[in-house]
Amino acid sequence: MSIQDSISRCGWVQGQFAEYIRYHDEEWGVPVYDDRVHFEFLILEGAQAGLSWATVLKRRDGYRKAFAGFDVEQVAGFSEEDILRLMQDPGIIRNQLKIRAAVNNAKCFIEVQKEFGSFNNYVWGFTGGEPKVNHWENFKDVPASTPESDALSWDLKKRGFKFVGSTIIYAYMQACGLVMDHTTLCHRYEALKNSSC
Repeated sequence: MSIQDSISRCGWVQGQFAEYIRYHDEEWGVPVYDDRVHFEFLILEGAQAGLSWATVLKRRDGYRKAFAGFDVEQVAGFSEEDILRLMQDPGIIRNQLKIRAAVNNAKCFIEVQKEFGSFNNYVWGFTGGEPKVNHWENFKDVPASTPESDALSWDLKKRGFKFVGSTIIYAYMQACGLVMDHTTLCHRYEALKNSSC
């Protein structure tokens, strides 16, 4: 069931269900500094590959349960038995490659934490330490990738991460507020355009 109200939002939200609208209004584009949340969105954005965000968002609670509340240490320790169990879990997208990528990425994530002190320290380096604020009038003008997402994607792949192509990584950067892509007429634009680290 979609929500109809008089609040102006980014065009991609129109006609969506309540949880989707809440996600746009409360989370999308808000700068993230917590490694657990960074890890969550790396899993969720990777799961989205080839699917709609609505498909993933409806399973977010399922992912939270399946992936130990997005505790990276626990996920990095998942065994082959755990992977086979997840492939039977109706609460998530049961794609073997994506499930294995999430476990692999947890191990790579921990290596980044060791090198940089936190994944947060690492990832914000790709935007100069603060959000890149864009000023799009129409959501159709928002790119699918940028030089920043290309650079982050390339570096993540070099470090062994999977399902981190530039388009996936740009969606992750938007979700975690490294990039602020709310359109200028969206009610969230004014609140977030001055956000900073």
